[in-house]
Order: sequence, then structure tokens, then C-alpha cells
Amino acid sequence: MEGNTSIRERSAAPHFCSSPSFVLSTMNVIVVGGGIAGLSAAIGLRRAGHRVKVFERSSFLREVGAAINVCPNASRILLQWGFNTDLARLVPACRQIVAPGASLKPLVEVDCSQFPQTYGASFFFAHRVDLHSELRRLATAPGPGVPVEIALRSEVVGYDTEEGSVTLSDGSLHHADLIVAADGVHTAAIHKIIGHAVPAAPTGSAAFRFLIPTEVLREDPQIAKFLEDGVMRVLVAGDLRRLVWYPCANNTVQNFVGIHSYNPDNASEREDWDRDASVDDLLAHYHDFHPAIIAILKKATSIKRWPLLYRDPIPTWTRGRLVLIGDAAHPMLPHQGQGGAQAIEDAGALSEVFADLATPTEEEIRHRLELFEKLRLNRASAIQIFSNAGQDESWKIREQAQRYLPKGAEVPSSPGEFMKHNFGYDVLHEARVLLERGK
Repeated sequence: MEGNTSIRERSAAPHFCSSPSFVLSTMNVIVVGGGIAGLSAAIGLRRAGHRVKVFERSSFLREVGAAINVCPNASRILLQWGFNTDLARLVPACRQIVAPGASLKPLVEVDCSQFPQTYGASFFFAHRVDLHSELRRLATAPGPGVPVEIALRSEVVGYDTEEGSVTLSDGSLHHADLIVAADGVHTAAIHKIIGHAVPAAPTGSAAFRFLIPTEVLREDPQIAKFLEDGVMRVLVAGDLRRLVWYPCANNTVQNFVGIHSYNPDNASEREDWDRDASVDDLLAHYHDFHPAIIAILKKATSIKRWPLLYRDPIPTWTRGRLVLIGDAAHPMLPHQGQGGAQAIEDAGALSEVFADLATPTEEEIRHRLELFEKLRLNRASAIQIFSNAGQDESWKIREQAQRYLPKGAEVPSSPGEFMKHNFGYDVLHEARVLLERGK
């Protein structure tokens, strides 16, 4: 992909080895959860020289859902690790358009084609299944470090943070030097970290998700003229409804996310990819959008709907030998498109913070986890707050987000400013600097 050579050259780190023969396996690591966060962490820690085993509670290691943004702050890490964008059928973003849903006339346009030069990596759109499949290949294929072992039908039901062990539902006990909980917003590990569970709360917003093959839409002339490779449209209405539309899977599939309000008092709902919705449900919320959008909605099938849940940032992600990452540490609403990217940043930080460990004593592991939290907690917490509002609604989150930003930094106030803040951060570089200072 464009810019890959410069990314690898710029991001190369002297302690990242190109061959397993130069890597010391110094820690045994357990990763709980085989999703995007868990596999990314497994790849990074494997590349840092450690033996990694992933415990996944499901019978099949697979992703569910629709599409996901792979922003430059995340793709920069994956490309350094050898992620194959062709195998993953990623779509490089060319342009982002914010427009009223009723007229489709652009209010804001952002040129994304120069992002490899600006941020050192492209902004990609991915189908979750494609992204997950390539991460699994990277985790388990021959290459730097020992291939990751994945254990399916292995549900973790207990943690010992001091001894460094997990208990599975079958009663078996497994020890490791480091335990990474990457099992999502409903993780039980958070209780071990801060002493109590923190349930995710309803926000009053819900999201529809559905996919439509590009060719199906191309058959309709009133829709076909809006089909452009690599273009994201954020269609807004005055009552804060929005419909986000972008392609994935080599532009062969169009992804749609419809965010709207609902009354949480009328539904005791958990976040759930498998709740069905109907075309009539869509039309009830977007009936006043442009005729081309109405035509698209009428072609939707396999529509899923779930409430958007929120959890405030927590004060710490680590205790003993246990660390939370991804949605287990910082679940986010979809407004910034940074949920997956922040999980990959977590993985990148772990890979750097736990590199070059000759004899990982308990004291050294705890010290490295302190550095990891120092690097990640404020950064991810700020974006967690940012994600409560659209990039055109910064007034909603400015006061709360400010407390997590460095002194003198301002909360972004436009799509361009949010992109600069989110995409321009290089967690691998920052981790190396912090590690050098913290040794």
C-alpha cells in the first residue's frame, strides 16, 4: 500500500527482531479473549519475544458485526508488524464528507488521500471478519517469535492477580508471568482491578448496523451516482440522528451505521450484535432523509440494532500481574471510530513496554505495567470521552475531556482537529521514549 516503505523505515525499532533466532522468550503470557484486542496484544507480545497463549470462550475464533475503521494511529502499528492489507481486503479512505441527510450537500469535506504522507499510514475501512482473519494469521503463522497458541472453548472464570493465574470453567488452573484481559466491556477482570464491577450504562442512543453488496446498490441509478470507492459519508439531522456510510471488503460491500435516540426506560437491553431490526424500523427513524438514502434503506437485510452503552474511565487498568486492554479497559461509543484503534494502540504499547526483558522478575513486570498505564490511561480515557459526541459536537464533551489531556492541550473542535489529535499520535515512539526514561 502507499507509504508502507516509509512507515517501516520510520517505525523500525532496534529491539524488534526480524528473525525468531534473535528473540529471547522471556515471559509466559495469557491473553483472555480472542477478538481484535486480544489477537493484537498476542501479536505484539509474541514479537517482543514472549510465549503467548490465548484463551477464547467461544467454540470458533471469529468476529461478528459489520465494518470498522482502521485509523492511521492503528494501521501504522499493524503495517510495522507485517499486516497484509491485500489479504484483509482493506479499503484506503480517500475522502470523508459530512452532509445533511435530507440534501446530501457537503458541509465539510476532508481529503484522506494524503494521510500516508501526513500521518505515516493510510486510513482504512475494514470488514471485521477480514481484519480478524488477518490478525489471526499474523498471530499463528511462522515469523518473529513463537507462534501464538489459541485455546477455544476456554472460558476464564477467575483471576489471581498476585500469583498470576486464571481459572477456567472446567476447574483447571493456568499460570503466567503476565495476564492480559481483552474480553470486552462485560469483563469480569475489572472487579479484580478496582475492587468492584462497573456496569456499562445506557446512553439513550442506539445503533442500526447493516451491510449491502455494492452491486445491489449500483443497479439503482439514483443510488449509483453516490457510490465512490474509499468515501465515508456522515449524514446528519438536526435532532442528532446520523447515518454513517462507507465501503469495506475491497469496495464490494457498503457498510451503514444509523445512530438514533431511544428511551432506555422501555428496554432492559444489553449490547448485542444479534438483535434483529426491520426496514420499517429504519424508515421510522430516517423517513425525512434524501430519496437516494430511502432507496438504500429499503434494500437493507439482516439489520442489527443494539443500545449504545457507556462506562466512565476507570482510575487504573492494572493490579499485580493483570492488565486490562481494549473494551475491557475503555469501552467507547462509535462517534470517533477509535474503539478498535485504541485496542491496537494498547497492543503496540505492550509490545514495546515488555521488550528486552532478560529476566522478568515480579518487580520488573509491575514496573513495566506502571509504565504501560502511564502511557495509555490518559490518552485512551480522553478518546473515550471524545467518543461520546460527533466530531461536530465537541461542546458536549469539552469540559470532561480536558482533564485527561496534557497541560496546555486543547480539546479538538472540528473533524480536522480530531483527526490530527487521534491519527498523529505514534504510540510505539512514545513507548520507547517513556521506557528509556523509566529504566
